[in-house]
Amino acid sequence: MALMRPPSRRDLIQSAFGGLGTLGLSAVLGSDNAKAAMLGHYTGQRTAGKAKRVISLFLAGGPSQVDMFDPKPLLVKFQGQRPGTVELRTERQTGGLMPTPFKFGNCGKSGVLVSEILPKLGGVIDDICVIRSMYTFNPTHTPSTSLYHTGSILLNRPSMGSWISYGLGSENQNLPSFVALASGGSATRTGFLPSEHQGTPVNHKEADPEKMIPDLRNKQLDPDAQRRHLDAVQTLNKDFSESFGADDYLNGRIQSMEAAYRMQFEAMDVFDIRKESPATRALYGENISGNGCLLARRLVEKGVRYVNVGLGDWDDHKDLEKNYLKKVPEMDQAAAALIQDLKQRGMLDDTIVLWGGEFGRTPVSESGTGRDHNPYGFTMWVAGGGFKGGLAHGATDDFGFKAVENRVSIHDLHATILNNLAMDHTQLTYRYAGRDFRLTDVFGDVVKDILV
Repeated sequence: MALMRPPSRRDLIQSAFGGLGTLGLSAVLGSDNAKAAMLGHYTGQRTAGKAKRVISLFLAGGPSQVDMFDPKPLLVKFQGQRPGTVELRTERQTGGLMPTPFKFGNCGKSGVLVSEILPKLGGVIDDICVIRSMYTFNPTHTPSTSLYHTGSILLNRPSMGSWISYGLGSENQNLPSFVALASGGSATRTGFLPSEHQGTPVNHKEADPEKMIPDLRNKQLDPDAQRRHLDAVQTLNKDFSESFGADDYLNGRIQSMEAAYRMQFEAMDVFDIRKESPATRALYGENISGNGCLLARRLVEKGVRYVNVGLGDWDDHKDLEKNYLKKVPEMDQAAAALIQDLKQRGMLDDTIVLWGGEFGRTPVSESGTGRDHNPYGFTMWVAGGGFKGGLAHGATDDFGFKAVENRVSIHDLHATILNNLAMDHTQLTYRYAGRDFRLTDVFGDVVKDILV
């Protein structure tokens, strides 16, 4: 007869949590670590910022500024041409200048010019700060996306969500401090920061939370039994650490198990957007963009620090007009509803809403009906959280290709967001490999002209 061996850590984890070990649900929710997580690790001088949380609406691929927020009448005059007065070179062969097929009009009391395809955002433009002078330096998706999320084109740096989680800590020990909806890669990356600050990826395609996080709830064991198993795992891992030294990876794994255990009891309620009123569901739109923005509001309302919402594919190298007429209305409704809903709940003043892609699009045509990548001048916008509303900041050249006035880099934007979260970007650091790293690296200035 074979002798029965004592249960291993793996045995206990599998019996206690089923498939949860593969989810990567991250938050510091253990008894001792929870206190540190609630407080955060930022020890620098506090700025005057009063924001507490961020919702990032990420339009992967790059939305076109000249078709949405940056009107350029001269594109009509010089249609099909490539005037020598401006450099229009991109990484691929492109054609002549291509005007937008959409009309622009003054919106709100502020009169900011907005495209006709954005009637909902035009209706809340007095709460939006439109930054028309964004620029980066890389025209390729992967490094530019990494730059947007992490402040670096290198693929090993922590994301902004991880930095904010690390700096501010958690407002709710029963939920992750950082959630990524329909997004992954650099959007969730924790890099060299402690693993509990990694973004928790959730696919919100389905409104049912049991389908969003299918393995969260343990159907074999009751909460008391799970707690006993988890305590046993903690004891085994403590003994292991004392024998072989500190193991950050192991510590992050066990913290994820703690997170998963606690999330079973609150997450199913928070992630269930079906509990919202029919009027609220209709306000956002009952589609993936509407569900994502509504879920983001529910998450920050319950104390999640940072939510990244993926809002589809905007890499339109051809058929831009056709594609925009099809997909812009869903995004427009969802993003505007988020601002409107946060405001009526009294949450917009301390919630930053960030909108944009990794770059913009060219004012010249590609394939006759599309636009190529343009990192040299594009538009992003921010709302709430201490940013001025009803403002169009900065400018691109006469054709919308390069930022020329009050230019704002990604590092400047990151520095300004951290400032409004009451953190000095130069003092939010983490020592790794003998160097103090930060989200803004050695760059970035707070853009004071766009602050309240």
